[in-house]
Amino acid sequence: MVEIVFAKLALPKNGVLVLPVDEGLPLVGQAAELDETLGGALSRAMEAAEFKGKAGQNLNIYNAGPYKRVLLAGAGKQDAPRRAELLGAAIVTALATESEAAIVTDGFKAEQAAEIGLGARLRAYRFEKYRTTQKPDEKAKLKILKLLTAEPKASDVAWKIAEAVAVGVDFARDLVTEPANVLYPAEFAERTEALKKLGLKVEVFGQRELEKLGFGTLLSVNQGSAHEPRMVVMQWLGASGHDENKKTAKKPKNPLVFVGKGVTFDTGGISLKPAAGMEDMKWDMAGAGTVTGLMTALAGRKAKVDAIGLIGLVENMPSGSATRPGDVVKSYAGKTVEILNTDAEGRLVLADVLYYAQQRFSPKFMVNLATLTGAIIVGLGHEYAGVFSNSDELVNKLVVSGEAVGEKVWRMPLSKEGEGYDKDIDSAIADVKNIGSGRAAGSIVAAQFLQRFVNGTPWAHLDIAGMAWSTKDTGVNPKGATAFGVRLLDHFTRGFED
Repeated sequence: MVEIVFAKLALPKNGVLVLPVDEGLPLVGQAAELDETLGGALSRAMEAAEFKGKAGQNLNIYNAGPYKRVLLAGAGKQDAPRRAELLGAAIVTALATESEAAIVTDGFKAEQAAEIGLGARLRAYRFEKYRTTQKPDEKAKLKILKLLTAEPKASDVAWKIAEAVAVGVDFARDLVTEPANVLYPAEFAERTEALKKLGLKVEVFGQRELEKLGFGTLLSVNQGSAHEPRMVVMQWLGASGHDENKKTAKKPKNPLVFVGKGVTFDTGGISLKPAAGMEDMKWDMAGAGTVTGLMTALAGRKAKVDAIGLIGLVENMPSGSATRPGDVVKSYAGKTVEILNTDAEGRLVLADVLYYAQQRFSPKFMVNLATLTGAIIVGLGHEYAGVFSNSDELVNKLVVSGEAVGEKVWRMPLSKEGEGYDKDIDSAIADVKNIGSGRAAGSIVAAQFLQRFVNGTPWAHLDIAGMAWSTKDTGVNPKGATAFGVRLLDHFTRGFED
């Protein structure tokens, strides 16, 4: 992990120095002063290399005066979206072989300097827990990144908020990256209990509690596994606060509610998946990981909002006790469900948790996240998450937040109950079936199923199957778990803070 620190704007005496350069503009400020001190060496190098300051463009000048290395980093156009954080990500990538460096940020405001730090911190993430041997060039060397700014105190204040979000993102990435033999439902739930130290109220429901509640659809997914299921409820009451006389948390009034699918491993159950690529199903709990990371971020930055995070944790395994295709189970909502495909399991987990969340908390808005369907990847690839909703207002807010942080969502169609796509999940022997009649519109049919368990609450379903994991480095995300949705929903909640 890279440590981000802020210091007063002044050129350091030596070491590794980074100078951001705006696209198409000459050197200014500290960079121009250094260029003059070096007799125009920087300008000459820029001209020779045809360096224009485009985003992602780098120019290294070694042994420049007292500096071991001067990195001219293209900052792109001044009005480019997310310019500062993407610059930070590019810089930390370019500095992979260094242990410490300083960045001159005199062309950026205090908050933007913190955004540079955020981009660097997010891109520098590495999951090395199980690596016992590494080649020298595989080791993360960069330990300290010092940002030199005109307002270090203001930057530091902004950084404290940004860092809390980074901690939430990294926690979600850790959860998603863990192998399924380590992160099964009980272990996942235990890790959430550590969040109590941040001020979160955490409740864990085990097998017996879920049976007593009547979580028939969630339990049906887990019944083939040797590991028992869990549901975790995390409450952050940043607006309601606590009753100091009773020393207990007040009941939140119309909180924001976030629900995550947590299938810690998905074999498909009796409807077994093909062997090729099944190892990827360790991250079928990415929705739950995102919700947990979000709650970590909200508590870490002391968000002035009431937010509830609920995650349903199961393992979908084939065995003699597993649910069979054709079985009928009763949900917490009282509706009966005909399970025709045990690999359409995430919607069964969410059905019970969504209904419970509404009944208990009366949300203002409810958003669920799930790696729900491969069909959404066919439709949107790895550029957008699909969003399905019964509320135009909610969708608009999510779209704006997604654009702001680079976690984009695209609205998909959703029919009213009893109309259009919804008719495809009518069952001949139960209230609803868990798949449609064919392969068409798979992600939409899954959303229609979820909507059957939404009781009038403004709700959105984010299908993040194409966004939870990346096979290459992109922007602020290194290859691997992306924690997609943590920053999006953190930005979303800010619109409701006092």
